Amino acid sequence: MKKVFIIVAYWLVAIFLTGVLLTSLDYDLGQAILMSLSFLPAAMALAFLLPKVEQTKNKKKQLADTICIILGVMMMTFLLIYLWQFIFITFIYGEDYSKWTLPAMLGNPVFVAAILAILAYGNYLLVKWLDRKYPTDYPVTFTSDYKKITLKKEDILYVESRDSEVWIFARDGQSYRNKTGISQWENLLGPGFLRVHRAFLVNLTDATLTAPDVITVAGQSIPVSRKYKDTVKSILPATFIFPEQI
Repeated sequence: MKKVFIIVAYWLVAIFLTGVLLTSLDYDLGQAILMSLSFLPAAMALAFLLPKVEQTKNKKKQLADTICIILGVMMMTFLLIYLWQFIFITFIYGEDYSKWTLPAMLGNPVFVAAILAILAYGNYLLVKWLDRKYPTDYPVTFTSDYKKITLKKEDILYVESRDSEVWIFARDGQSYRNKTGISQWENLLGPGFLRVHRAFLVNLTDATLTAPDVITVAGQSIPVSRKYKDTVKSILPATFIFPEQI
């Protein structure tokens, strides 16, 4: 509940600050705050949809999805800008809409895209921080061999991707196969788990760096790829001395 309250507070503050920015376009503060609401649906959609794109393994599909999302939220924002201004001019102020022109900055795609990006990225950073500060301890439920399996996060040692399947290895020695991609598992399990290889995700509580490119989890050796090597080195305890430390 605290996380939800903080996120709601973020969007309220963000919309107010956007309204303050829009006062430079000759709106009074009340008008500017109402106009800033035209950015809210698209910014929230952008904040929600772009992290989903990261779960797609196909790079071309990632790029195509990203372009579609950006174009979609831009179109949504411009439509809402014109709609809000039409409401202001014709219904609230009773002026002749045909004599009115949109402020140039609100018709500028770069300006609009910058506001959307700032709002969405701010939400992204906030959610990441909240996940670290207030980790969610809810169990994970998934399907394995047509059976519903529920595990506590702390009972999962590591996750391994094997072609079209992902295997989940539990603390009690059991293993389960699942069709959900490892990137989705990374998002699902959250900050307590670390990606060390394109095919491996490990529980930080049980992982130890036993060689520059090897992690040990419950006696199982897991490779560390070059992409994740520096991150792993900075986070996990090591049982050896790195050559550069000698």
